[in-house]
Amino acid sequence: MLRFAAAVLIVVLCAAAGMFFLANGEKAARPVATYSYSGESVKNAPHVLVLNYHKVDETPISLSVSPADFAAQLRYLLENDFNVININQFYDGLTGQKELPKNAVLITFDDGYKDNYTNAFPILRQLNLPATIFVITDFVGQKNYVTWDDLREMAVGGISVESHTKTHNSLTDLTDEALKEELRASKERIKKELAKDADFLAYPTGAYNLHIAGLVKDAGYKAAFTVKYGNADGDSNLYAVERVPIFHTEDTMKSFRERISYTPLFSGNGWEKN
Repeated sequence: MLRFAAAVLIVVLCAAAGMFFLANGEKAARPVATYSYSGESVKNAPHVLVLNYHKVDETPISLSVSPADFAAQLRYLLENDFNVININQFYDGLTGQKELPKNAVLITFDDGYKDNYTNAFPILRQLNLPATIFVITDFVGQKNYVTWDDLREMAVGGISVESHTKTHNSLTDLTDEALKEELRASKERIKKELAKDADFLAYPTGAYNLHIAGLVKDAGYKAAFTVKYGNADGDSNLYAVERVPIFHTEDTMKSFRERISYTPLFSGNGWEKN
């Protein structure tokens, strides 16, 4: 009975992951990456836990993690033998160019909210941890969002600044011409303001498909991140990288521990990407 319940739980989680492969409100015919049962786990493949945050403040919404909880989560990682890496190390590890440390973790933020600078950045700097912030370039400098000066300081302090597109429009709703402009303009603005290449992208709302992934690659990005739950590993599509979203809940720390613990089930119990 317990084995059956566990199987049902995994099926439900996999089905939930598939909901992000949507185009114009309909399910895509075939997602970029799915899970199937093979009976064997992936051998000798690096596994990276990619955490996905949005806001770090006291707002009582699911996307806002309090500064105290954020600090506690980072300390939990450090105290439990996790190794926080930067996004370039992540890419080099998944492409086999360099060896990753065990229990590697990549910390990411979506949207570029001001609290990422005022609240999250000081905690990361105090603990000497790197992270990545995916910014919507048209929103930078607007109310409640980081400024380019904030981002320059963060970049010096170990935060990689990458693209979350120009306007955050869902890419599945755009024409190819408009989509290419979202990718090109955000890349060029980051280059202009920060004198660095934006090599990585996070899909707005997590929406993408195979065609969009191809355009992202053609635009010169090395990898793109989804909001699909799971570990990133050697079998991940680099243009559909899995992440673990972190939310505010009634017991945020308990939820955090559960989410990062459940992630390896997909690779550790015979579930492989194809």
